[in-house]
Amino acid sequence: MTEGKIVEAHKTLEDFDPQKKPKRNKYAFACAMLASMTSILLGYDIGVMSGAAIYIQRDLKVSDVQIEILLGIINLYSLIGSGLAGRTSDWIGRRYTIVFAGAIFFAGAILMGFSPNYAFLMFGRFVAGIGIGYALMIAPVYTAEVSPASSRGFLTSFPEVFINGGILLGYISNYAFSKLTLKLGWRMMLGIGTVPSVLLTVGVLAMPESPRWLVMRGRLGDAIKVLNKTSDSKEEAEMRLADIKQAAGIPESCNDEVVQVAKQSNGDGVWRELFLYPTPMVRHILIAALGIHFFQQASGVDAVVLYSPRIFKKAGITHDTDLLLATVAVGFVKTVFILVATFMLDRVGRRPLLLSSVAGMVLSLLTLAVSLTIIDKSDTKLMWAVGLSIAMVLAYVATFSIGAGPITWVYSSEIFPLRLRAQGAAAGVIVNRTTSGVVSMTFLSLSNAITIGGAFFLYCGIAFVGWIFFFTVLPETRGKTLEEMGGSFGHFRATTTSKDTDNANGQLQLGTNAQT
Repeated sequence: MTEGKIVEAHKTLEDFDPQKKPKRNKYAFACAMLASMTSILLGYDIGVMSGAAIYIQRDLKVSDVQIEILLGIINLYSLIGSGLAGRTSDWIGRRYTIVFAGAIFFAGAILMGFSPNYAFLMFGRFVAGIGIGYALMIAPVYTAEVSPASSRGFLTSFPEVFINGGILLGYISNYAFSKLTLKLGWRMMLGIGTVPSVLLTVGVLAMPESPRWLVMRGRLGDAIKVLNKTSDSKEEAEMRLADIKQAAGIPESCNDEVVQVAKQSNGDGVWRELFLYPTPMVRHILIAALGIHFFQQASGVDAVVLYSPRIFKKAGITHDTDLLLATVAVGFVKTVFILVATFMLDRVGRRPLLLSSVAGMVLSLLTLAVSLTIIDKSDTKLMWAVGLSIAMVLAYVATFSIGAGPITWVYSSEIFPLRLRAQGAAAGVIVNRTTSGVVSMTFLSLSNAITIGGAFFLYCGIAFVGWIFFFTVLPETRGKTLEEMGGSFGHFRATTTSKDTDNANGQLQLGTNAQT
């Protein structure tokens, strides 16, 4: 085996393995926290609609099909916001795009809260969906660009933390307003969503702009100020600036406060470079980003979160209050485990957490499918099966939240090169929301066609295929700067055989011994 192949094989293995323990930066932490609050908007909508749908159906006298469309359609509406967000954020900046997202969602929440009928409610969800699409794309991109490499996984997982926090708030809102009259209760549940959007808009005013966007605009003086605050040392800030300048096509020797940046650095031709003429590295990155978004949603998480009251009702819980309390438990478990995941991402690494998470999802989905099938075919109420079904719903959301949930957003926001990042992240969100919309809008119909247990057998199979995909395609990215990330892509794990790996390690060890 030649020395070049030995080094390449060893490097390939390193790309799929974790690195060293990170540090923390308080200023970057605060910026990530404020930006990630945007994700509360999606989480609140998911959580609140799961319970509000019960009362909307009773008040507006709509069918199951209309309800599943109402719940899932916002994911397709959000595609408009996600599709526009990449260009918008390159135009007005990451920071003001976050403000824009909050303002649109505010308008949508007001419209939903005052909806007199089903058609008006759908229009309100259209407006809110555009705001959610903007929020989903921009929060992880901004956080990845402002974070030092040492804690990027920890900080970039914040959007998923706030999604889960928003879901929990939505569940609590359902329970809190469920005692009101039928006409007022669900409208209050939806209308109160204006509160987080207002708080978000105010909080964003304290944030700096992304240093990478500033460099793209030629504002090097402003960029170094932000980098000095968000890096662990002045030397790291200078290294990050040099890497960004290189990615933006600015000579490293240029130290002017403001420079003229080549037009291609502002986003022109990105879609062509991503989809029509990608390099092997970009093709691998694109497959990884779109694949992780697809499998995250295709494994049925929105079916569990949005329709948890129906699942619990099928399992044997019938009273409205008990159903809503059970959903609060789902939200609580999701939130607790996503917090655990944030502290493990930069310690354990992306790959180990993701693979463990998806394996847990496969097992919990399989057990849930079996227990629901037994309940469905039994003439008597089997308490052990009821308890097992509830436990498996909680186990599923726990295993999802500890890996597949946060890592999807962390991974897809950090792997694209600077010039492709905004639109690349937007493409990932489009796949994510499309898949989520399909799952959300077909779950009730799918359950009626192949039983609720059969639906979860299907999700289990998809999650298993996802595990194989992640093992084969996704390298480890922890500890790498955004600018050196591309070196991990362009080769798959399968390209390095175990024999080559053993030979590489043996040769490297012999070389080390010879030198000593």
